[in-house]
Amino acid sequence: MDFSYAALRRFPDVEAPNLQAWDATDELLVARALVASMAGDEIAVIGDEYGAITLALADAGMRGIRVHQDLATGRRALVRNAAALGFGTAGASVECELGPELLEGARLVLLQLPKSLAELEEIVDAVARWAAPGVTLIAGGRVKHMTLTQNEVLGRSFETVQPQRAERKSRLIVATGARDVPAEPPYPVTSAVEAPGLDRPLTLVAHGGAFAGSKLDIGTRVLLEVLAFPAQLRRNAADGPKPGRDDADPGKTSGVMQAAVTETVVDLGCGTGALAATYALTHPGARIIATDRSAAAVASARATMAANRITAVVTHDDAGSEIPDQSADLVLLNPPFHLGASIHTGAAIRLFEAAARILRPGGELLTVYNSHLAYKQELNRTIGPTQQLHRTPKFTVTRSIRQ
Repeated sequence: MDFSYAALRRFPDVEAPNLQAWDATDELLVARALVASMAGDEIAVIGDEYGAITLALADAGMRGIRVHQDLATGRRALVRNAAALGFGTAGASVECELGPELLEGARLVLLQLPKSLAELEEIVDAVARWAAPGVTLIAGGRVKHMTLTQNEVLGRSFETVQPQRAERKSRLIVATGARDVPAEPPYPVTSAVEAPGLDRPLTLVAHGGAFAGSKLDIGTRVLLEVLAFPAQLRRNAADGPKPGRDDADPGKTSGVMQAAVTETVVDLGCGTGALAATYALTHPGARIIATDRSAAAVASARATMAANRITAVVTHDDAGSEIPDQSADLVLLNPPFHLGASIHTGAAIRLFEAAARILRPGGELLTVYNSHLAYKQELNRTIGPTQQLHRTPKFTVTRSIRQ
């Protein structure tokens, strides 16, 4: 097999010399699939970050492979890589969400192990629940990121779990003999949490792949504490008027905007939707948009909105690319600082650039981030004047005004 993995790109995800679109695990999974000699439509691929597994199998002549990628960037990268390799719309693969559409009739499931044990549990349960009787699940990862607990999670849904010998710093695990599954899937899970600014618990719903699960992560809580301050503590008169307000009277609507102004608020990288939901409940007149590149996060945020009876637009998107330019008054952001297993600031910078694009002139970006990352200079450059609003030993909250 002479498939060129090096021809694959991560774009539109962050690209850098120390980041590539495949690893040895992809190659090992592909080799096992080719030995199995199954038809493409009997194979399901999960966690194929940029299409390396799917496209290598397609290059070997397989068609109709079902694939689930959590990240919108990965889905777009697969489409771009397929076009670059000449597959176009030839039916090499079919993108599916995690569920029966992906797994029914699948005799072989190839899995790039996720970082989260909760995500692994949801995936493994889904394979045992919906795949063909006698299905073989082959999971793989980089040895340095693998744990014995992953084997235990696999063992809850499969009778036999056999780790293979490590090759090129990667290892495969073969799971067979699907066990009987419980009546209800283990995910999503629901919790009632105390959120700053609310006088009643907030219901959070989380699928396995959603960051922080159904808990309120520390950074989000710190940003919510700032949002709970009176508005004048977030923006003072020296910052100038809000968009659409008369300079002489901040409480008076300007002549060019006589109609009532509906504030548009974007939760960029929304996770389970805690920021968006809390803001919606404390600002019932606002138009709320929550967006995330993770399908698990989007499914969780939609369920969170439904559980709290909130009307909001929730989209699976890459850095808010579907949100019109200069359409938002406020962006709320708790950016990631990991790209997969790598620590990299590129993900946050892409979100800063997205906020700069979608904010109206004079609009605000409220950001919380790990204090050691010192993003203030980047925010000044990308968005506009930035000031620190709050700082804890671990987190910093800033406000940036779009120029």
